[in-house]
Amino acid sequence: MSTTPTVRFLDRSTAPHIVTLVLLSGLSALSMNVFLPSLPGMAAWYGVDYAVMQLSVSAYLAVSAVLQLAVGPVSDRYGRRSVVLGALGLFLLATVGTILAPTAGWFLVFRMAQAVVATTFVLSRAVVRDMVPDAQAASMIGYVTMGMSLAPMIGPVIGGALDEAFGWQANFALLLGLGLGVTWLVWRDLGETAARGGTPFAEQVRQYPELLTSPRFWGYAMAAAGASGAFFAYLGGAPYVGANVFGLSPAQLGFYFAAPAIGYALGNFISGRYSVAIGMDRMVLVGSAITTTPLALALVEDLVFSATPLVFFGAVGLMAIGNGMVLPNANAGMLSVRPHLAGTASGLGGALMIGGGAGLAAIAGSLLGPESGAAPLLALMALSSASSIAAILMVIRRRRALGL
Repeated sequence: MSTTPTVRFLDRSTAPHIVTLVLLSGLSALSMNVFLPSLPGMAAWYGVDYAVMQLSVSAYLAVSAVLQLAVGPVSDRYGRRSVVLGALGLFLLATVGTILAPTAGWFLVFRMAQAVVATTFVLSRAVVRDMVPDAQAASMIGYVTMGMSLAPMIGPVIGGALDEAFGWQANFALLLGLGLGVTWLVWRDLGETAARGGTPFAEQVRQYPELLTSPRFWGYAMAAAGASGAFFAYLGGAPYVGANVFGLSPAQLGFYFAAPAIGYALGNFISGRYSVAIGMDRMVLVGSAITTTPLALALVEDLVFSATPLVFFGAVGLMAIGNGMVLPNANAGMLSVRPHLAGTASGLGGALMIGGGAGLAAIAGSLLGPESGAAPLLALMALSSASSIAAILMVIRRRRALGL
């Protein structure tokens, strides 16, 4: 894609640069994982169990899911720009709180408040759908999320290094500085892509059944939830597996955390390059198979021989290639079912995806123990990923039945 599509804006005369959308999504992704190598050390700092600090992942995801139920309808009614700027302001305040929090309880309060930044990921996708039609939206989302994956690729590496050099608080200081920069960029560059004076909020909420009764919406949403659920389970369990099963330091763990981001970037590139030619549904199906296969093989290897860091993180890196193919296409599919409810569909689909991920992250944390090894986490990830295959097959059958 050589240029950003030109559209008629209401608040500004030019479309946002793709870099702005990349950084919006990237800030959300970085907030989720930059501090993960520090989790075991943070538990020791506050004198609490790892399961308590792991709530900074699972509870964060749960709050993100709830927020996204409202973000879509609000942005459809009042516009993308104002909602994004408001969310960024709240994120900056919450980030200051995480740095200064005196106890684990207060840290978790501010950490959950940080979840408001998920708004930026939801609405960056909605902005894309505002600007271009279905097949192009899948391709553009692929490019946006490919660029977004650079943040989580280097984030844990930087986070682990910052932890060892300055302490875990340095990770959140980094988020504060980057958040200020992204807020300035959005203020300068992001125009309004949603039509002003849209459907009132109450009417938007009443239109949820229009999405919830659509088999195609559910199929795309469950395909995205199954594929991403494997990743969220990984976020909840991998810090423990890395530190307590494999004995990795924060810096080493940060290095290994780059594996899924590299795979995701490659999968996003494939989506951006081939989604228009191959089609959304087939890309989701192939991506789901690629996501599931290495996890199943790594589980067998762990049960028979006991996994090594290279096998575990290598399988996750391959899984991420499939995720990079599934998610842009499944998300574009969700938004295409009812184009006039694109923001609502993005928020509702994101809530389903991240809400399920929060549950899986919490389950992953509870399944792991000193004697468990990596097998429970790999099994949970493989089962979640396999469900995305069934979901997209349902969509394909439905489309064939309707002659679409």
